[in-house]
Amino acid sequence: MTPGPEMTATAPKATRRDWLGLAVIALPCLLYSMDLTVLNLAIPQLSVDLKPSAAQLLWIVDIYGFMVAGSLITMGTLGDRIGRRKLLLIGAAAFGLASVLAAFSTSAEMLIATRALLGIAGATLAPSTLSLIRNMFLDPKERSFAIGIWIASFSAGGAIGPLVGGLLLEHYWWGSVFLVGVPVMILLLVLGPFLLPEFKDPNAGRVDLASAALSLAAVLAVIYGIKHLAEHGIAWRAAAAIIAGLVIGGVFLRRQRRLSDPFLDLRLFRNPIISAALAINVLGFLFLFGSFLFIGQYFQLVRGFTPLEAGLWSLPSALAFILGTPIVPVLAHRFRPAQIMAVGLIMAALGFALLSRIDTGSSVSLVVVASVIFSLGFTPVVALTTELVVGSAPPERAGSAAAISETSLEFGGAVGIAILGSIVTAVYRSQMALTQPSGMAPDAARSAAATLGGAVAEAARLPPDLASSLLAAARMAFVAGMQLSALVAMVGLVVTAMTALVLLRNATAASHHG
Repeated sequence: MTPGPEMTATAPKATRRDWLGLAVIALPCLLYSMDLTVLNLAIPQLSVDLKPSAAQLLWIVDIYGFMVAGSLITMGTLGDRIGRRKLLLIGAAAFGLASVLAAFSTSAEMLIATRALLGIAGATLAPSTLSLIRNMFLDPKERSFAIGIWIASFSAGGAIGPLVGGLLLEHYWWGSVFLVGVPVMILLLVLGPFLLPEFKDPNAGRVDLASAALSLAAVLAVIYGIKHLAEHGIAWRAAAAIIAGLVIGGVFLRRQRRLSDPFLDLRLFRNPIISAALAINVLGFLFLFGSFLFIGQYFQLVRGFTPLEAGLWSLPSALAFILGTPIVPVLAHRFRPAQIMAVGLIMAALGFALLSRIDTGSSVSLVVVASVIFSLGFTPVVALTTELVVGSAPPERAGSAAAISETSLEFGGAVGIAILGSIVTAVYRSQMALTQPSGMAPDAARSAAATLGGAVAEAARLPPDLASSLLAAARMAFVAGMQLSALVAMVGLVVTAMTALVLLRNATAASHHG
């Protein structure tokens, strides 16, 4: 189990090789989040080239997160059994290959498929790296710092992504944003075997493939149902998919209770600290993730910035996250996790309250200030929930615990993009039905009424007067959707703050209990 206070004094310190290994571990984490942010900037170019429908565009964005979420538990368990370093290196090779395929996609369907492959490969990265940290850094204070570096590397990827993506998109085609990952993964494959130790559960049994299939099917069915609900309203197909996902999930859980060597150790959920931290993760990321997608589109499609300019305006919020991360362990020595998280979540809610005030002519600084406030506010939530989950799990179950922690984060984020994306889409379409100018060809009118990207693309082919009135209507409709989604996020984060105060009131920082 987790070392108690009497063991922390004797916990060995990390070696130079461990610290160098942490630097290597940071590489795939950096890339993992870069892959999310660079795509947001590529959406306008990609929309013109591949002409995805509104549903396909949401799938292109979402499928990566969904496949990661669906595969994380499998990969976390697999890492505990075959070796965490081995799985990390296999995942790195697959991620590099899938990146090349994504870059040269020739249709929306091919890009969705290659993004799905990227998601499966990406699912190996987070649990492998986080569980390796759990094993490499046995001293609680060192582990707290190492987890902070791990989280900051994800944030740095988010910060670098828009800049690298913006620079590439200024000079090359949209597929170039995927190729950034290839040299990083080659570097990991070269250095990983020398600097990373191998860890696995010495008593692990074989991997139960039926459980792996059930966990993936359950997550994907529920997500598909939510997306279908968002696209088409209440319909039997959406309800059937969600019910099927929940039933499959129930079968998965029953199977875990029967297996002598379960695929997922359900005893982890009996720990109230782990369960509460996971709930906060899901709720928090549900409201946070969607906003990043909309802000990228706002900068480019509403304000008319180039991808590079959009990347530069996105930088302050990512830097706020990076700079906020090292402060969390300092605060954790003085205050309880529940208090730090609740204050952070209320701060994030204030950022969204500010974001709900934007309109098509607002100062860009309003969006930047709002995003800095919610990024800073959200920093302690990520750092503390991750540390509580991984620090409270037995070392041989670190892979599973890390996977569950990441699943909650990814699942929350993916559902958030689906729900908040659906709110923006619904508001956009209802406003466009009322305000879209007449005089357009039926196909062009349909495309413009579906997405803001479609409206911008169609406007380029219209006479100047008609184009300007179309753009004005489309931008106002999109911003109205953004305003409503920001208000929903604000209310949701206040509720999440109250939840953290109640569920984690007895939790102490991992550096106190090891």
